[in-house]
Amino acid sequence: MSMQKKITKRGERRSFRVRNSLRLINREGRLRVTIFRSNRFITAQIIDDSQSKTLMSLSSSQLGDVKGDKSAVAKLVGVELGKRAVAQNISEVMFDRGSYLYHGRVKAVAEGLRESGLQF
Repeated sequence: MSMQKKITKRGERRSFRVRNSLRLINREGRLRVTIFRSNRFITAQIIDDSQSKTLMSLSSSQLGDVKGDKSAVAKLVGVELGKRAVAQNISEVMFDRGSYLYHGRVKAVAEGLRESGLQF
């Protein structure tokens, strides 16, 4: 098996493990915040699993011309998404980091969400 296939498979296993543990914890039907991280942008979505619908999403590409490094931009994405969620009376969510480690830009998004008033 090639090295790239091993890396992809490891990420899929980690993603499944994280989402499965969140599914077991989520008895109250709380909303889920998922993260997608590419080399240039970061995207966060708030998903209602009971209806299988994305309620809102925000990408760093939608923020326009923002100065700073990738972590600073990721924190701004978290703050802005959190403000939009609080405006729609969403206060408690679950943070789904997917296959990404809780470090760097993923952690910055989580801190931004907490700053804006979301609890998880």
